[in-house]
Amino acid sequence: MKRFAAPILAILALTTLLVAGCAAIPGGGQGATSAAARAGMVAAIRAWASADGEGLVVQPLRDPRVEDLRADAGRLEASGDIAAAAQRLDEALEIVPDDPAVLQERAEVAVLQGDFKRAAGLAERAWTLGAQVGPLCQRHQATLEQLRLADGDAAGAAAARDGIAACRVAGPARY
Repeated sequence: MKRFAAPILAILALTTLLVAGCAAIPGGGQGATSAAARAGMVAAIRAWASADGEGLVVQPLRDPRVEDLRADAGRLEASGDIAAAAQRLDEALEIVPDDPAVLQERAEVAVLQGDFKRAAGLAERAWTLGAQVGPLCQRHQATLEQLRLADGDAAGAAAARDGIAACRVAGPARY
């Protein structure tokens, strides 16, 4: 699996640069990117969830009602109904307001909606409440990276990339 990690990470880096180039519009920030560019940003964020399949992954127990709402949101997003997907995730957050995974998913939908300020707040809150390790942590930091790139903040994006690297922690030895 390790032999695939470097090429995958190189592809992610290239995708990030391409998305940043496409997304950056003079006077950037909230709403200054096309729907296609925002979708590319979310694709780059979500790619971190399975970048190399190694390292520690935290999987908490989930409320079945929340899982149903998350699944509905995923289907709605895939069908292009971003507003309805956001509504389902908001309903899930009413049940579990401090769930880092739901907060992250809602942050990604906020990116798709062009609400970058809300996306950043949700990703930061998700990171604060989460395990701060593993693929979900990488998605929190990748969200911040993409938002900072779209805003033209190269230093902030670099700091977020450092955060992505810090999220990777080796799992315990298995015997």
